[in-house]
Amino acid sequence: MSGNARARLLDELSSVSRRYMASYALFNQAVADRLGLHPTDLQCLNLLTLEAGPVTTGRVAELTGLTTGSATRLVDRLERAGYVVRERDSEDRRRVLVATVPEKIAEFGRMWNRLGGGWFTLFDDLGEAELAVIVGHMRRTVEFSGQQIARLRAGDV
Repeated sequence: MSGNARARLLDELSSVSRRYMASYALFNQAVADRLGLHPTDLQCLNLLTLEAGPVTTGRVAELTGLTTGSATRLVDRLERAGYVVRERDSEDRRRVLVATVPEKIAEFGRMWNRLGGGWFTLFDDLGEAELAVIVGHMRRTVEFSGQQIARLRAGDV
């Protein structure tokens, strides 16, 4: 690929990625509004469903990049909305864990399926190698975003 073609593609990537991020942020806001949640709370709930089981509020802070105080307030809001419960750790009764409420997660999942059911069809015409490139890109983006969040929170910009 020539230098000019690469430069044009990188310019297009910059523009398209900004539109992609904005469209996802706006979609996330619309879903959060529909559920009566804050967008950050919705994404925390999303991350909690990816965990192997109940987690501490400290882990919620790690997942979201929030301070422990802000994570506690986030868990409070999710608990009031019925999406999570706090429970004592069976192995260490001093620890409190945050667990998702299966019925509410199932309700959320049904709504998500109605909205995003066609999402996988976007990839029907892609081969395994192309899908692997997308997965690799998303993994690198998640890692990069985490690093940038840490820099922003540290005031390093």
